[in-house]
Amino acid sequence: MESIFDKIRELREVTSYSKHDQIVTGIINAIDQKIVSPNDLLPSVNQMIQELSFSRETIRKGYGELVDRGVVESKNRIGYYVTNAQTSQFMKVALIMYNLDTFEELFYRNFRKELGSKVHLDVFFHHGSVDVLESTLFQIKGKYGMYVVAPIPHRKTKEILETIPRNNLLTFDRFEPLDGDVSYIAQEFERSTYAVLETLADKIREFDEIIFYHSPKSLDPKEIVSSFKRFLHDYSIRGQIVSEFVPGSVEKGKAYFTLDNYTMWSILKECKGKNLTMGVDVGLLSVNDEPAKEFVDITTYSTDFALMGKLAGQAIMQKQKIQVILPNVLIRRKTL
Repeated sequence: MESIFDKIRELREVTSYSKHDQIVTGIINAIDQKIVSPNDLLPSVNQMIQELSFSRETIRKGYGELVDRGVVESKNRIGYYVTNAQTSQFMKVALIMYNLDTFEELFYRNFRKELGSKVHLDVFFHHGSVDVLESTLFQIKGKYGMYVVAPIPHRKTKEILETIPRNNLLTFDRFEPLDGDVSYIAQEFERSTYAVLETLADKIREFDEIIFYHSPKSLDPKEIVSSFKRFLHDYSIRGQIVSEFVPGSVEKGKAYFTLDNYTMWSILKECKGKNLTMGVDVGLLSVNDEPAKEFVDITTYSTDFALMGKLAGQAIMQKQKIQVILPNVLIRRKTL
C-alpha cells in the first residue's frame, strides 16, 4: 500500500520540483488519492526527516503552506492532521495557451466556468514559442496544483512537459505523445480534414483549382497538409499549396483554403474590391469557427472548443483522468 512518503518520493524524478514542492504536492496527491483522509494524523517533522532526509526547516515550510491553504491544521503537542479532502477548493491552476483568439476564448470561458469561483486560475501565453513555454514552466514550477497546457509541435515539447508530474498535467488542443498515463483533450486533424474535403468535392470541382495557403515554417498541423495532398490525388482535383498569400492574387474561378484568419479576411476584402461573388466566382474554406465567420457566412470546419474547455474543467474538478480526441466537423455556409 502506498504511503505519503511514496507520493513525495516519486516527485524526486521531477527535476524542476524543489524539496518544498515535493512535500506540498506529494501530500496533496496523497489526499486526492485517499491515502489519507480528513482527521488523519500526518507524519511528524521528525518522521519526515528520518524517511526523506529533508531539513527540518524545509518540512516545516511545506506543512506551513498546506496550513495556509486550509488543507492541513496544526495542534500543539499533537502535530499536523488533514482537515479538508476537497483540495480542489484550494487549488491553483495554471493555463498555458497559444494566445486568446476567439476560438481559444471559447475554451477559456467554459473552462473557467467549470472550475468555479473557489479555484484560482492564472493564464499564460506562449504564442507558439517553445522558448517561452520552457521559461514559463520553469518560473511557475511547483506553484500550481494543475498545469493545463496547449503543446507546441516541436522536438523539445516532450522534454519540457516531462518536468510536470503526470497527475498534475492536462494537455489540450494539439496532441503530444508523452510517456505514462497523461490526461489530454485534443483535436483530430487528418481524418477530419479529408472527410471535409471529400464532402465538398463536388463544389470544389466547380472551380478551376483549389489553393491551400500553408507555410512549411508555420505551426499548421502537418496532418492537414497530408490530407489535402491525398484528397487532390484521390479525387483528381487540380490544386496547389502556396506558402503565403500575395495581395492582388485573388482570381475568379479559384477556391481558397486557409488556416490563417488574416489571409481569410484579405481574400474577402479583395473579392469585394473586384466585385467577385463568394461561393460563385470564388470559393473559400476556413478553419476554427467563430461568430464573425458565421456572420459573414464563411464555410469552416472546426472542433468544439466550448466542449473542450468544459471537459477539461470537469476532469480537474472531479480529479479524473481524461483522454479524448475531438473531431473537426464541417460547418457549411455560403463561401463553399
